[in-house]
Amino acid sequence: MALRPALGAAALLTLSVTLAGCSSSAATPSADAAGSGGVDAATATSAEDFGGFDQLVAAAEEEGELNVIALPETWANYGEIISAFEDEYDITVNSADPDVSSAEEIAAAENLKGQDTAPDVFDLGSAVALDSLDYFAPYKVQTWDDIPADHKEESGKWVYDYTGLMSIGYDAAAVDEPTSLDDLLGEGYKGKVAINGDPTQAGAAAAAVQLAALQNGGSADDIEPGIDFFAELNDAGNFLPLDPTPATIASGETPVVFDWSYNNLAAAETEGRDWKVTVLPGTALGSYYNQAINVDAPHPAAARLWQEFVMSDTVQNLYLEAGAYPVRLQAMMEAGTVDEAALEAVGEPPADLVQFSTEQTEAASATLAESWAQAIG
Repeated sequence: MALRPALGAAALLTLSVTLAGCSSSAATPSADAAGSGGVDAATATSAEDFGGFDQLVAAAEEEGELNVIALPETWANYGEIISAFEDEYDITVNSADPDVSSAEEIAAAENLKGQDTAPDVFDLGSAVALDSLDYFAPYKVQTWDDIPADHKEESGKWVYDYTGLMSIGYDAAAVDEPTSLDDLLGEGYKGKVAINGDPTQAGAAAAAVQLAALQNGGSADDIEPGIDFFAELNDAGNFLPLDPTPATIASGETPVVFDWSYNNLAAAETEGRDWKVTVLPGTALGSYYNQAINVDAPHPAAARLWQEFVMSDTVQNLYLEAGAYPVRLQAMMEAGTVDEAALEAVGEPPADLVQFSTEQTEAASATLAESWAQAIG
């Protein structure tokens, strides 16, 4: 499956099948930040606890700020999503450390606890989310019932938001298009193949290993073949232990990158690079990211409003425009609120698409923690 973006940096993405993120002073108390209604925003589990959505908006606008982390502007349309939130509400979004991993998001929450620069919300890979429940505050958005039961934690500590397809982006001027994992073991890929971070800490990197397992005789219950593939890639001298960013792609430092389709498609807009995107034939891999609220959020009402915004039709459609499949897609299709042009441009997910369950993600994470460092050396 070859992927290519339509013309324009913010344009819709075309999917064609070729093969089947101030100061460091202490934060103000959450009750003061909750507005004149006297609601303790830090304990609110729904908009109803504020007296309704309008009162939630008032409390969030009184706080006036929202701290996000690990949200690159080109990742799943987050630049546009952040701007839309600021335009819709009288709230300034402070975006910190856009390129850090999911594990580093949790570390930031721990290191900045009690300060007004701590993250209010998280966007996390599943393995880290499942291992970090004590950091999350339960909250159920108004569109909660649209989200399948296995796509959310029952009390609202986390909820899936979007997924893409694990893909391979490559500089067509530097390498040939890979059509299989075996191609990447060839001489032409020497020192060129990167993944998006450390798979024991970063969800996108873990998904690269998971995809390799699915394509190399493994399964969602057995990712050892994926680790074996990357060990072989490393032994061949083809694995590049460099975390890719838009800058490394633009400079040519990372000419081949395993990453989510929406990230690789965004990279295709990089000037000076003939960046192409492909999804290997055979089994495809999707993996939802997780929205969660920091239990110690310095702006607890704004954090909850952000969750409502992310799960609204507006943002779910913005994810779709970027080539990511939103968690409420099916419900929006049934309600007639989906952006039909975006859906047509992106196309529906492949029929042979694997999504790891919670239990499989936990097991895969444990396997990576035990075996990855030894395999790569």
